[in-house]
Amino acid sequence: MTRLLNLMVMAFVALTAQATDYKHYYQNLPVEMTQVSAPTIPDRAVLLADYGATGDGKTLNTEAFRKAISALDKQGGGRLIVGPGIYITGPISLKSNIDLHLERGAVIMASEDKRLYLNDDPTARVKPLISASKRQSIAITGEGCIDGNGAQWRPVKRTKVSDVEWKQFLSMGGTVDSDGQLWFPFNLKHAENIADTPEKQESMRADLVRLTDCQNVLLEGVTFQNSPRFHVHPVRCQNLIIDGITVRCPWNAQNGDAIDLSNCRTALIVNSIVDAGDDGICMKGGSGPSGIKDGPCRDILIQDNTVYHAHGGFVIGSDVSGGMENIVVRRCQFAGTDTGLRFKSGVGRGGTTSNIYISDIVMTDITQQAIVFECTYIDRKYAPHTGDDTDKQEVNYAGSKFAPDFRDIHINRVVCHNVPVAVKSIGLNGLQCVSDVHINDSHFVYSKTDCDIDAHSSLDIQQCTFTKLTKQ
Repeated sequence: MTRLLNLMVMAFVALTAQATDYKHYYQNLPVEMTQVSAPTIPDRAVLLADYGATGDGKTLNTEAFRKAISALDKQGGGRLIVGPGIYITGPISLKSNIDLHLERGAVIMASEDKRLYLNDDPTARVKPLISASKRQSIAITGEGCIDGNGAQWRPVKRTKVSDVEWKQFLSMGGTVDSDGQLWFPFNLKHAENIADTPEKQESMRADLVRLTDCQNVLLEGVTFQNSPRFHVHPVRCQNLIIDGITVRCPWNAQNGDAIDLSNCRTALIVNSIVDAGDDGICMKGGSGPSGIKDGPCRDILIQDNTVYHAHGGFVIGSDVSGGMENIVVRRCQFAGTDTGLRFKSGVGRGGTTSNIYISDIVMTDITQQAIVFECTYIDRKYAPHTGDDTDKQEVNYAGSKFAPDFRDIHINRVVCHNVPVAVKSIGLNGLQCVSDVHINDSHFVYSKTDCDIDAHSSLDIQQCTFTKLTKQ
């Protein structure tokens, strides 16, 4: 009777959550934008424990997840409740109309056994811990944690860890390169290899959560951490809500992107916290013809988020070929990121931006630039030249395919304290890569340079103050 009562209460909570109205986030937007709506999950709930799961931190629960999801799917969907405990598992594949709900104290942790994640093609990337493809109305919610056990996958640079940390990695076994500067989790003491070289195995790293071609998606409340690669990676998804999640990994995690949206349409990212090893909140649009085929990132609202560490707080790129349209970023805080607002691309992966509005951003202790445009990610497959470029700025890139085109970007009311360079832009000779970019009503306290803008860039900076930081 107690279990039945708990399920009834949880089902009621699920229905209540689905009734969330997100319209208030769309007030006073500078551009018209399609609004998100919450997915509808059937008012049915099952417990993972009822399908043989054991949260003891050692039992493999892959089959329990599969059985529970399959049972819910046959009933038309519902909420799969993961109770407190540590649930070791291999890949989990979500199906339509299912909410994977983690209660407080619940941890879903990736097994150390890399063989569990292999695809039919052993040279391809391995399967993500959690995935969904061409599904509708799916959710990952709750107060629990999803842990990718990323140290079993990621290489580590000697220059980015302390002596104590380096010794900890060596104690796992692994392989160090000939220069003694790069450690690979290859030949570990307690895990078998799935490739014949450290480099091949490293290239197989997968995302923690990858959702492909899905519609009506909600990620809410959960902590996503310690991924082998990207953490939360929706690809070509529509009607996506990311609300109040936490993404975290070591600051030096290779490719440890937090939230990457690739060619997604109609998305809301709010109330979330990022502390990651690579890009924080990043928009990607694919490279070359495939990016154009997949279409732009469009109608994306990003608001009330905090990024504590990342290569960039908010990032567009480097893959932009599909384009960026109708993106609004406002009321976000970046504290200790490498860069604040970062726009990066290069020949072969560039594309056009339009209707990009960024406002009311607060930054503190940024280690490189508050606002930066980088157009020098060169891809020789598309660049009309050969040879070794000792100075990329001297090459004439006129006529290059899929060149960067950062334009129609409006940045207002940024306040940044303590950054070496306030605004930087690196364009490409022969191209108009950075133009129609407006920075207004902003204030920067910098330590080295106010504006470092090359001759190939055109930025309109109005009503901004730049104050040199003085030593106390």
